[in-house]
Amino acid sequence: MRTLKSNVRWLLIWRLVVITSLFVAAVVIQLATASFLPLSPFYFLIVTEYATGLVFFLLLLFNTRYRAQAYAQILIDLAVITGLVYISGGVGGQLYFLYVFAIIAAGLVLGGRAALMTAAFSAIVFGAVADSLAYGWILYFRPDQGAEIEIGQVLYTVFMAWGLFGVIAVLIAKLSSSLQKTRAELDAAQQEINIRERDAAAGRASAFIAHEIRNPLAAISGAVQVLQNDLDLGGEQARLMDIVVKESHRVSQSIEQFLCLASPGKQTYSVFRLADPLVETLTMLRMSGEMSDRIAVGGNYEASPFLYFGSPGQFKQVFWNLLGNALKAMPDGGGLSIDFFRPDKNALAIRIVDTGRGMTAAEKARMFEPFYTRFEGGRGLGMSVVRQIIESYAGKIQVQSEPNVGTDIKIILPYREFGAKGNSGAADCR
Repeated sequence: MRTLKSNVRWLLIWRLVVITSLFVAAVVIQLATASFLPLSPFYFLIVTEYATGLVFFLLLLFNTRYRAQAYAQILIDLAVITGLVYISGGVGGQLYFLYVFAIIAAGLVLGGRAALMTAAFSAIVFGAVADSLAYGWILYFRPDQGAEIEIGQVLYTVFMAWGLFGVIAVLIAKLSSSLQKTRAELDAAQQEINIRERDAAAGRASAFIAHEIRNPLAAISGAVQVLQNDLDLGGEQARLMDIVVKESHRVSQSIEQFLCLASPGKQTYSVFRLADPLVETLTMLRMSGEMSDRIAVGGNYEASPFLYFGSPGQFKQVFWNLLGNALKAMPDGGGLSIDFFRPDKNALAIRIVDTGRGMTAAEKARMFEPFYTRFEGGRGLGMSVVRQIIESYAGKIQVQSEPNVGTDIKIILPYREFGAKGNSGAADCR
């Protein structure tokens, strides 16, 4: 609505500029020659345009039916232009080019369909006036205007004008469609920016709150562990103490993951063998008991020679989250394949394939959403952190998954064996 109102306002300004230009041109030509148009009817039409412009300006202030106002302006303009064409002698007056301005205005204000309709109406009206004058069905405004104008010349001019109207209408329709599409994309982009700004503000506030919770939580957990060691507690009391420590540790891990996602810190980059963080992660998973003997791990990762420039801690976090999800998807055991390869000379790929429960299309669509998890006890932050880290390296993640078949995750990174140094990226959230 606001855009349409602005367009109608610009239409008023456009009409004012064109009519004023015609008025000035008429005065100049009238002063230079006495053979031009009679003053009174020409100026009457000019004054009519100014008067209707004032009326439409008042309507714009107090009426919200902007589309109807625009159509009314176009119709009045066509009527005035037709009057100018008639008093100038039809084809001989050469003022039929003014129809082009009406077609352009209709297309830019009301859209491509309005431009085509205006062009068609202009062609019909101009053809009717020109032919009626040429065949004597109506009298010329001045008797001398029809002298030496042949029927062939009239028909040629009419057809040329029709072609001009049609071409202008088609071009303006395409331009209008492109402008509307661009405007819609800009509006969507602006809404996305507003959403991101609100999310960023909420993220900063949440990060501050999480940071303030983390320190007292660590103090509480430490105090409980001291009491647990110093007091001689019974079976039920000892179990309750264990629950407090365990849950405090779990909440602390959730806060660390959230802080990693909400406020990434600076990193120290170096050249390292990309498989080293993976091997360390696999060792940690085995030692912690999260990877059972029923998981068969394969692939070329142990022999992978690829070097990379980045943060080993970041990639350890990527592997920890991806492998952790793969293990959770295979509670009864299964196969896990990890491979490093070069899909082309400018890229390095990491492929992790499991034979677990897989994902539905809906789960796959939401897998990178913060706080969304498919697993009981999950925090829903791991995959968001993975995506943030990979995107900080200008990489991309491709996911293929089928329920009860497994999941195939491929990470494609620009090959940076000895890239330029930098010190920004996602936080190391080990």
